Amino acid sequence: MSDVEVVVIGSGIGGLVTASMLARYGKSVLLCEGHSIPGGAAHGVSRQGFSFDVGPSFFCGLGDPNSLNPLRQVLDFLEESIETVVYDPLGRYHFSDGTLDVYTDLDRYRNSIAEITPQGAREFDRLARRLMTIYEGLRGIPALALRIDWHALPLLLQHYPLGLLKLVPALGLSQRTVGELMDECVTNSWIRRTIDLECFLLSGLKSYGTIAPEFAFVLGERDRSSVDYPLGGTASIVQALVRGLKKWGGELRLKTHVEKIWVESGEVRGVRLRNGETITAPVVVSNATIWDTYRRLLEPTDLPPSYRQESLALPPLNSFMHLYLGIRADGLEDLMGHHAVVLDGMLDLTDPGNTCMVSIPTVWDASLAPEGYHVVHAYTLEPYGDWKLNANYEERKQDRSKSLYHALEKIIPDVRDRIEFEMVGTPITHERFLRRYRGTYGPAIPPIQGIFPSTHTPIQGLYRVGDTTLPGIGVPAVAASGILCANTLVNPQQTVEALEKLELV
Repeated sequence: MSDVEVVVIGSGIGGLVTASMLARYGKSVLLCEGHSIPGGAAHGVSRQGFSFDVGPSFFCGLGDPNSLNPLRQVLDFLEESIETVVYDPLGRYHFSDGTLDVYTDLDRYRNSIAEITPQGAREFDRLARRLMTIYEGLRGIPALALRIDWHALPLLLQHYPLGLLKLVPALGLSQRTVGELMDECVTNSWIRRTIDLECFLLSGLKSYGTIAPEFAFVLGERDRSSVDYPLGGTASIVQALVRGLKKWGGELRLKTHVEKIWVESGEVRGVRLRNGETITAPVVVSNATIWDTYRRLLEPTDLPPSYRQESLALPPLNSFMHLYLGIRADGLEDLMGHHAVVLDGMLDLTDPGNTCMVSIPTVWDASLAPEGYHVVHAYTLEPYGDWKLNANYEERKQDRSKSLYHALEKIIPDVRDRIEFEMVGTPITHERFLRRYRGTYGPAIPPIQGIFPSTHTPIQGLYRVGDTTLPGIGVPAVAASGILCANTLVNPQQTVEALEKLELV
């Protein structure tokens, strides 16, 4: 007899989705989280009255029941919801030779581009039409119906034959990168740079490293659904998933650090905790990265040597520098909530410190800061390199965060004079507090070089979810990984019944 049917390691979005869905399906589930709060890279933190999103800040369709967003469908499945604020424009891109206002509505976005380059607007329109062909194909099959086993195709053929038919026109495009599609219809340098930036913000890689369906999904959701912000920040998403987990009988244990996944004769037996406790379970799902799962949670002999070597050799994305500020808001009434700033047009977008992302969520939710203040989250790529906790650590933090201040001054020129609170995060911060290998956000695998590892592993009963299982470093990708894993672990009929209840079949 086992203690539980499933142990999930880590309460990031992927782990929370997996655990809560399996609980909804009737499985006995224990979710183990080493920290005192759930959420992983999506948790929120409060300091001196300022509430910050530690990770993701951009969301589509959270409040739209017709959205394709996998997380939206999971919340419906759990009978949970969150309050959101819809906004448009999405934000502003700041280049060294001009700025571009980005609208969620594709027509308005194209018109915004036309003010800078009419030719570029026409080329953007051609690319967008090709990408929307992919998006329309995706609309016929809800993410909540997907799984990764031999049951997948029969289920889709039986319940979504028209959806599969709609996918046919997009099949030739779905295996290509955005860069490859762009080569066929875009020559304008402004648009090529803008699309590279859009892809970089989405996947951590430029257009040739971003698979077309990933970008098509976001572009389509922006146009056909809504861009919205969850009131209370990303913490409200985590809280909704935790409520769903507990509502359906699952258990969340905080400050419960899993030391090892217990494997015998190629099969999972459970997990061993740092405090010495052993929990038996025939299924374990790891929301840790592929490197942390295979290096720390498993013994080297648990995996086939060639498979382990190949998995650990996957290149990780760089980590980030983060800057969290609480600033006085007087005179900033017309502030936009999202910005991307490219400081030097002569450098590559992916050069550390050159492209800085800025989120000011108090533009939509004033409750995240004391009255009269804004919270600001700015971040930029930063290689893990030789970061160490030594005598020079604090000095290096301040030096490497300078580019973030330079970017913020493009948006709020006197930002330094407005600061009431400052907190800086480094790759070391990510590695220590999120327990992520080298502080990374996932593998840097361009589609032309290979495919992402799936939720399956060579060990019977061991599965993985999170940003090292599907392309993309955003919430939809990790939520989708949780859906795929949870559905694969239950009878297809259970999924069909859930889809029928939600009127998705």
